[in-house]
Amino acid sequence: MAHSVYKYRKGEAYPHCYKYPQVAVTADCVVFSYNGRNVQVLLIKRGGEPFKDCWAFPGGFVNPDETVEAGAARELLEETSLRTEFMRQIRVFSAPDRDPRQRTMTIPFLCLWRSAQLVQSTSSACGESDQGSVAGDVGVIAGDDASDARWFDIENLPDLAFDHRQIFSEALDVLRKVLVNEDIACHLMPKTFTMPQLHRLYEQILGKKLDRRNFARKMLAENILEAACKRKDGTPSRIPSFYSFRVSEGGSISTPEGSSSPGLDLDVSQRQGQGILDAV
Repeated sequence: MAHSVYKYRKGEAYPHCYKYPQVAVTADCVVFSYNGRNVQVLLIKRGGEPFKDCWAFPGGFVNPDETVEAGAARELLEETSLRTEFMRQIRVFSAPDRDPRQRTMTIPFLCLWRSAQLVQSTSSACGESDQGSVAGDVGVIAGDDASDARWFDIENLPDLAFDHRQIFSEALDVLRKVLVNEDIACHLMPKTFTMPQLHRLYEQILGKKLDRRNFARKMLAENILEAACKRKDGTPSRIPSFYSFRVSEGGSISTPEGSSSPGLDLDVSQRQGQGILDAV
């Protein structure tokens, strides 16, 4: 017997109802950024109960006519005015008592945001007038049911609502893995940057000291960087050189033909003390 294919139309009631209790679904955005000194995460202050005036990640309930990805992007835009080019699902958080309002599961996303503050500083030092379209730190504006929105250093977070502290911990773990395995630093760094700036980004995210010389040697050996602008005439030689990522048209880091694929192996024991992750 042939069955007709159901297609949801916005605004219509669903044709079937179930006697089982319904579970609400929310989506949250854990947005990381790097200002050249510290890695930060974006938080909003909740304007209503539960947890009124507490800090939390941007997010909210997913509408019936949208995917969780679309819901997460919409909530981020409504509560902070930001759009992000990098979103990756972390996992489902479904503890029965995580939300005092009702049975709710949330799906958080790891998001990356390129800081306009860092873009402007490197653009000025490199003698460039523009490094691309970036809405910038000034673009963070609280909206909808968020009474405030701010960046916080990841090492100095306030108390968080719901189970967002656990979500943050797991988001940071995911960030560390994708940083060394997929080289997503291009989503946090400006078009041009110095090796010390990139070195500090890795140290901040990984939470460990990295040998500067080994780091630079490994990054250059991976063939994911290329020389960018030259030093201005009269600039002292101690001023670091500028680099940029080799980025494909799709936005991912690329390597020259014939070279190894990008990605920094976490297993430093196989690199005879020369690895990027060797602590000092």
